[in-house]
Amino acid sequence: MSLFKARDWWSTILGDKEEFDQGCLCLANVDNSGNGQDKIIVGSFMGYLRIFSPHPAKTGDGAQAEDLLLEVDLRDPVLQVEVGKFVSGTEMLHLAVLHSRKLCVYSVSGTLGNVEHGNQYQMKLMYEHNLQRTACNMTYGSFGGIKGNLLLIMSSMDGMLMVFEQESYAFGRFLPGFLLPGPLAYSSRTDSFITVSSCRQVESYKYQVLAFATDADKRQETEQQKLGSGKRLVVDWTLNIGEQALDICIVSFNQSASSVFVLGERNFFCLKDNGQIRFMKKLDWSPSCFLPYCSVSEGTINTLIANHNNMLHIYQDVTLKWATQLPHIPVAVRVGCLHDLKGVIVTLSDDGHLQCSYLGTDPSLFQAPNVESRELNYDELDVELKELQKIIKDINKSQGVWPMTEREDDLNVSVVVSPNFDSVSQATDVEVGTDLVPSVTVKVTLQNRVILQKAKLSVYVQPPLELTCDQFTFEFMTPDLTRTVSFSVYLKRSYTPSELEGNAVVSYSRPTDEKTYCIPRVIQCKFRLPLKLICLPGQPSKTASHKITIDTNKSPVSLLSLFPGFASQSDDDQVNVMGFHFLGGARVTLLASKTSQRYRIQSEQFEDLWLITNELILRLQEYFEKQGVKDFACSFSGSMPLQEYFELIDHHFELRINGEKLEELLSERAVQFRAIQRRLLARFKDKTPAPLQHLDTLLDGTYKQVIALADAVEENQGNLFQSFTRLKSATHLVILLIGLWQKLSADQVAILEAAFLPLQEDTQELGWEETVDAAISHLLKTCLSKSSKEQALNLNSQLNIPKDTSQLKKHITLLCDRLAKGGRLCLSTDAAAPQTMVMPGGCTTIPESDLEERSVEQDSTELFTNRRHLTAETPRPEVSPLQGVSE
Repeated sequence: MSLFKARDWWSTILGDKEEFDQGCLCLANVDNSGNGQDKIIVGSFMGYLRIFSPHPAKTGDGAQAEDLLLEVDLRDPVLQVEVGKFVSGTEMLHLAVLHSRKLCVYSVSGTLGNVEHGNQYQMKLMYEHNLQRTACNMTYGSFGGIKGNLLLIMSSMDGMLMVFEQESYAFGRFLPGFLLPGPLAYSSRTDSFITVSSCRQVESYKYQVLAFATDADKRQETEQQKLGSGKRLVVDWTLNIGEQALDICIVSFNQSASSVFVLGERNFFCLKDNGQIRFMKKLDWSPSCFLPYCSVSEGTINTLIANHNNMLHIYQDVTLKWATQLPHIPVAVRVGCLHDLKGVIVTLSDDGHLQCSYLGTDPSLFQAPNVESRELNYDELDVELKELQKIIKDINKSQGVWPMTEREDDLNVSVVVSPNFDSVSQATDVEVGTDLVPSVTVKVTLQNRVILQKAKLSVYVQPPLELTCDQFTFEFMTPDLTRTVSFSVYLKRSYTPSELEGNAVVSYSRPTDEKTYCIPRVIQCKFRLPLKLICLPGQPSKTASHKITIDTNKSPVSLLSLFPGFASQSDDDQVNVMGFHFLGGARVTLLASKTSQRYRIQSEQFEDLWLITNELILRLQEYFEKQGVKDFACSFSGSMPLQEYFELIDHHFELRINGEKLEELLSERAVQFRAIQRRLLARFKDKTPAPLQHLDTLLDGTYKQVIALADAVEENQGNLFQSFTRLKSATHLVILLIGLWQKLSADQVAILEAAFLPLQEDTQELGWEETVDAAISHLLKTCLSKSSKEQALNLNSQLNIPKDTSQLKKHITLLCDRLAKGGRLCLSTDAAAPQTMVMPGGCTTIPESDLEERSVEQDSTELFTNRRHLTAETPRPEVSPLQGVSE
C-alpha cells in the first residue's frame, strides 16, 4: 500500500449509472481558444458527450456549474473520442466521435457571453460516415507521409481496417487470420499500423502494403486474383508476447527512433520500431490502463500505469519512481495543462468518477513527545497486581455464575406468534407424509430510541422447522421508528424438532455522541411456537416401550384444561388420558393419575417423550401461576434412563464412523478415477495408437462407484443430521430429569445444558461425543471432584473423534453418581471441594484408584440403567407404581 495519495485538484461524478472505457477520455484544446488550455472531453456508452474546463476556487473543490462547457446527447454509444485536424482546408482542431455504426466529426466553438451567465458553447456536425460494419476502435495520423491534415483509420469487430481521408472513404482491408479485435496504434516514423491479434502476438502492417493490397470489397476468389492481379496483405513483423494486450501507445523521444509500448495482462513491454524488445517489466498486480510520455532524462521514457488496487505507479523505463493511491480504479488516464497548471493527471473510472490530481504529500506536523525514563519498582507492581486480581475475584463471586450485563434500551424487540394457523399454508417443498402441513405466522416488531445503523434481524428455529424468510435489514435514520416484519414457520421434514423455541437476534451499530465511530450491539428475543404446529390429536396407546413418571406437589389438573386443543370433547370420562400424533409419525400418550399427584408420559421412542414432557411442565407452571400458587414444584423419583440414552449415543456415533469411512473410500475412488483419466489421456496423445487394455471399462466402473459413494455420503449426512436432532431431544429430556431428580437450581441446569449441548451443528471435524466428553470431564475434575488429586489432572487440549463411546458413557454415569452423592455444579474452582454428603438413595463411594473406579462403573451402570421402571414388563419394586391410572 502506498504511503502517498494523489492530491485531489478537481473531481466530479458523471451521470447516473453510466459506463465508460479507455477510449472515452481525451484532453485537447478542442474549442481552439487563444490561451491554448486543454479541455476534458468525455463520452459515455449511454451516448452523452461532455466537455469540461475545470476552474476550482481552491484545491479539492468539486465541479461547479460553469465547469461544464457543453453536454450533448448523441443518442448512440460513444466508443472513442479524438481531437485533431480532421477537416480539409483548415488548420483548426475538430472532434472525432466513433459510434458503433457511425463516425462523426464535429467542430466545437464558443461564443463570448455578454451577461453573467458566461460563454456559450455549441457543437456543429462537419461530416459523418455511416459504417456498414460494427466499429471497435480507431486511430489517426499522417498516413503515407501526407503533410497537413490527418487521416482516420477505424477497426471493425470482424477485422476490417477502413481508412477515411477527411470527408471521403478511401479503402478497406481485412486483416489475415483475424478472430478478435485488439488495440490499434499508428507509428508515423515507420508509417505502419500496430495491433495485437487474438494469437497474442504484436503485428505491424505498412500503410503502403495496406493501400496496394486486395480491396476488402472484392475478396471473392476469382481467377484473376489467383493469377496475381491483387497483392496479398502481408505483415511487416510480429512478436509473440503470450498474453492479451490492454492498450498500445507509440512515443518518439527523438527524431531518430520511437518506441512501441504494449500493456499486457501481467507484463509491460517496450519494443523498437522493428519489433525487438527494448525492455519489459513483469507486474505484480493486474493493470487497468497506462500512458507513456517523454521523460526529462535523455533516452528514458516515463509511464503512468494504473491497476485494480486503486494505485497509480510512475515508472522511468523499468524503475519505479513514484506510487500514489487513487479513490477509484481508472480505465483511462491522460496528462494535460489545465488552468495554467501543467502536468495535471486526469483519470476516469468505469462508473464515471472523473478526477484531476497531481502528485505530492502532506508534511507531517506531529512530533512524538519525549518518553519519561524512570526505573520500575517490581515489588510495587507485584502488590498492585495482587490487589487487582483480588478485586476481579470478588466481583466474579458477587455476580454469581453468569456475568450481569447492562440492559440497553436502544432498540426494543417484541415477537408475537399467531394463535391460529395461516388460512393458506405457506409450507413449500415439504417432506412430511401428511396431506397438508400447517404454518403459523410470527410477527417481529422493532422500535428504536436513538439513530441506529446497519440493523439486521436474523431468525433461527430448530430444524426441521423452516422459515419462509430468516434475514431482514432495517435503517433507523431517525429516533422512535417502528418496523414490523412477518414470516411463517412450518415443519419441512418428517421428524420431530428438538425444541419449539425460536430466537430473533438483531445486530446493529449505534453511533457515539461525538459520531466519530459506531458501537456494535446485539439484542435477542426468544419466542415459543405452538405445539399444534407439529402435533395433532391422536389415539392414546395403552402399551409403550418407554415410560416416565413426573411427580408434583399439587392435585392433578384435568388434561382438557392443560391441552384444550388435543382432548376429545365427546368423552368427558377420558380427560385424564390424551394422545398426541406428531406429523413425523411418532405417537405419545399422556396419563394423569386420578388419585395421586402424578403424570405419566409414554411412547415407543425414548426421544419422543421430551417435547410432551417439557410442554406438560410448562403448562402446569403457567396454570398454577394463574391460580396464584407459588410453591408448585415437580420432581422425578424414578431411575435415570441412561441405557436408552446410551443407545441413541451409540447410533449417532455409528453414523459418524460410517460417514468417515465413506468419505475415505470416496477419496480413494476419486484418486483412482483421476489416475485412469491420466492414463487414457496419455494413450490418446500417443502418436502410435496402442490398445486401451480395458481402461475405458475401468473408467466407467470407477465413475459409477464414485457416483454411488457420493450418494451414500449424502444419504449418511441426512441420517446423521436426523440422528443428531433426536440425540438433542433425548439430551434435553435427560437434563430435565436430572434437574427434577436432584432439584437443581436454574444456574446448575444451565451448566448441564452448556456441557451436554455445546454444539448447534455436528460435523466430522468437531463432533458431539468428544466435545461433551471434554466438558463432563472438566466438571468431574473441578466442581464434582472427590479429591485434590483429581483437580490437578490436566485435560487434553486437542479434541479428536474417539474410538468408541465407552469413555463418554462412563463419565456420564459418574456424573450422575456424584450428583446423587450431593455434588454441586458451579463454575468457581473454590467450590470444588470433596463431596461427603449422601442424598437419599445413595450410591457406593467414589474410588481413588482406576481399578476401583472400573468396579464402581459396573455397579453404577446397574444402578442407573438396569432398573426397568421405564418398561411395563419389569417394574421396579421399591418405587410405588402409579395409582389410579386408567390403563
